[in-house]
Amino acid sequence: MSVDQKDIIDSIGIDDFSESVVLTITDHLEWKSKEHLLLLQEKINTYLKFIESGEAFEAYADSRGRDTLINLICMYVPDDEGVNFLKQVSKIIKSAGIDFRYQVHTDGSSNQLH
Repeated sequence: MSVDQKDIIDSIGIDDFSESVVLTITDHLEWKSKEHLLLLQEKINTYLKFIESGEAFEAYADSRGRDTLINLICMYVPDDEGVNFLKQVSKIIKSAGIDFRYQVHTDGSSNQLH
């Protein structure tokens, strides 16, 4: 599953450390096109609807009563436009009471960005 499958939740689970519900988006696309940003926006909107509708709690019973985090794992480092987009997305998601982070995962290593 990936960012271009906009109506699918890629992954959901509980973080062992924070005990938050983590919904992960996997993004294999380069940050060179407006289409990528639109796909990512649609995917994030799918996740927000999944959470806000309560469907996440129905689909994954362990999620009830826990903090929620949307985690974006990127294959490529975001360009300047991508970073600005992710900053805006983060503000919007956090205003809804949901945490957001993104990280770049390349060559078997993961670098936390935000």
